[in-house]
Amino acid sequence: MNQIIKELIERKSVRAYRDEKITLEEKNMILQSAIQAPTAGNMALYSIIDVQDQQLKDQLANTCDHQPFISQAPLVLLFLADYQKWYDMYCAYHDEDFKLEEADMILALEDAMIAAQNAVMGAWSLGIGSCYIGDILENFEIHQELFDLPKYAVPATLVVFGKPTPQQQNRQKPPRFDINDMVSVNTYHHKSMDETKQMFIKQSGRSEQQLQSYIQAFAKRKFFAQYHQEMNRSVRKIIESWTK
Repeated sequence: MNQIIKELIERKSVRAYRDEKITLEEKNMILQSAIQAPTAGNMALYSIIDVQDQQLKDQLANTCDHQPFISQAPLVLLFLADYQKWYDMYCAYHDEDFKLEEADMILALEDAMIAAQNAVMGAWSLGIGSCYIGDILENFEIHQELFDLPKYAVPATLVVFGKPTPQQQNRQKPPRFDINDMVSVNTYHHKSMDETKQMFIKQSGRSEQQLQSYIQAFAKRKFFAQYHQEMNRSVRKIIESWTK
């Protein structure tokens, strides 16, 4: 196993950080890792906001489903799906009317997430942990105003970075699903209910009775919580803002 694959396997989310700054050199290496990511047509359909202001961090900790560790992170990067620069260039050099639509937004979201993952792995190679904050998809109007976002630049993900505490370093990474359960050949394998249950039992180490309780609690926390309603409302607003 080479070093890159070893780090991909070992990388885990980190939500508690030592009281130690990320140096300018380390930050530049993380950002350079992001910039080197694969991108559609070399268009770089993303932008990154380095959130340095503590008041902004505090606001994000509140608007991203009340997660205080966001405000405590030494480095906070907001990755935007950003077609704005290309739209502006099209308008400058192309006479025919056009508009950006859903597919353009999804392509930009893909670019942003690939760049974010490059940053995450670049950081991990430096001994710096990170955590994705999907809750940046909530409260779009607030974030749009907070960061002065133009029409074709919308939040894709927020990532916080810091040097892990000993507890976080020693914390066991949650087990992933088995390769054979995740990969099918040529066509999608729609598992039977029994196959799916066995997949979850194997991954979680739970009995079927324990699994039932876990899934019920998970569904309640994920799909029936207020934040989930807000995220759906906000994402609809993002799409509407982009396509109107």
